Amino acid sequence: MSSAWPLVITLLYVATAMLIGLRAQAGRSMNNLEEWGVAGRSMGPVTLYLLIAAGSVSAYTFMGAPGWAYSKGVAVFYVAVYLAYLALVAWYFGPKVWQFGEQFGHVTQASAIADRYQSPALGALSALVMAVGSVAYAVLQTIGSAYILFVMSGGQIPVWLGVLLVLACIAVYLYASGQRAIGRTNAFQGVLMLVVAWAVGLWAIHSATGGLSFAGVFERITAENPEFLTLPGAGGDMSFSFWTTSIIVSMFSFMPPVWTQWMSASSARTIRRSATWLPTYYVVILPMVVVGFIGIFSLPELARADTVVLEYAMQHLPVVLVGLLGAGTLAASMSSSEPFIHSVSLSVSKDVLQPLLKLSEGTTAKLARLLILPIMFLVIAPLAIAEPGSLVMILLVGLGFASQVLPAFIGMFFWPRASKLGVMAGIVAGFMVTVAFTAVWPHPLGIHAGFWGLMVNLPLFFAVSLVTPAGESEVVERFFRISAPRGLTRLGR
Repeated sequence: MSSAWPLVITLLYVATAMLIGLRAQAGRSMNNLEEWGVAGRSMGPVTLYLLIAAGSVSAYTFMGAPGWAYSKGVAVFYVAVYLAYLALVAWYFGPKVWQFGEQFGHVTQASAIADRYQSPALGALSALVMAVGSVAYAVLQTIGSAYILFVMSGGQIPVWLGVLLVLACIAVYLYASGQRAIGRTNAFQGVLMLVVAWAVGLWAIHSATGGLSFAGVFERITAENPEFLTLPGAGGDMSFSFWTTSIIVSMFSFMPPVWTQWMSASSARTIRRSATWLPTYYVVILPMVVVGFIGIFSLPELARADTVVLEYAMQHLPVVLVGLLGAGTLAASMSSSEPFIHSVSLSVSKDVLQPLLKLSEGTTAKLARLLILPIMFLVIAPLAIAEPGSLVMILLVGLGFASQVLPAFIGMFFWPRASKLGVMAGIVAGFMVTVAFTAVWPHPLGIHAGFWGLMVNLPLFFAVSLVTPAGESEVVERFFRISAPRGLTRLGR
């Protein structure tokens, strides 16, 4: 495709997103940590619904998930299980987290952990471990953004330049408007993604089968490539054990941006309403996955699986729809990279540097805004340019590390006897095992490295907690009046 329109439409989207993000501050002072970090706890149900939905439906929806459908097959539906679980988590835990923030003044996930266990050191440890998972997720989204600009420009915008362009755009409005920019841009991006995904998906199905039914695609796959419809998939590398443990690890990863989004709501009831609506948005993934399956018989020699939707569109769809796909895919990437970059900057400033350097709230707020630049350009950009792996695999690696903070949440919502030493021991041990089984001996016995980490982490957490002093009773009761108000967990020693 030689037309310049796809690139023009994609770049127009970038300009629109920047304008929306810059205007989001609406005269408010962003040197206030609560304003920049959680939008002054003021978001309504529709904005919150689109914020959470667009933030979780990311580059892997338009690139990673279709890429897995193309290269592995049915294993891609791990994403559907994971997204369904996210809605349940938001419905149950979100209102409780909002009450923690509203009553105790938390603006980050790690500050809630530090408060529950009365340990700034544990808060800092949690922030740093979660930062590893968050950076991995931001790298995933940035790679996706760079691919889009590379394809839409016909190779004229190389990956390294695409990475820098997208990060520079996000940096401008994230610095200016913080969480309000994320909320406003995600609302716009969420609507765009939903419309584009179904328009592209249905057009692709019609071009491939002559109809609008998903059935025709899967009937052809069944007849010609049935190995794509059962585990371990076409490549034989997606065993039942890895698929299952990947889902478990994903389910137990309470990522910091989601926590921050919950605290940005105007009320606990707002979160519950938004979470109830979430499954209505997650249908956005279905047409994109089907296009990935179409690629199996339409693009059999594709060099990069993650680009299957973009490549199919370039060959078979009208120019304007290709441009909208570029904009929609870039929207998916940016809507997810924004909150993860924001949460890393916010949490490292609030939970690591503030207690370490004894900074004031005002100084910490200014530092949080400034810190997004080195995080973007000294950490995320080099990793994204290096392109360390497939988009979904990067996601799974990041979630494996994030899941190691699970003991802190068990002690916050379910088990009053949890101690700070037990949580620390579990996190450190689980993190070390996850590092070893990711970098040295990847996923032994076909089991996700993060799951191996949890198998060491959780027993050690319970054992150490039982032989070390529990938290202060006043603090425990303060938290469990919110997390277990009906006595689901009996307080006591």
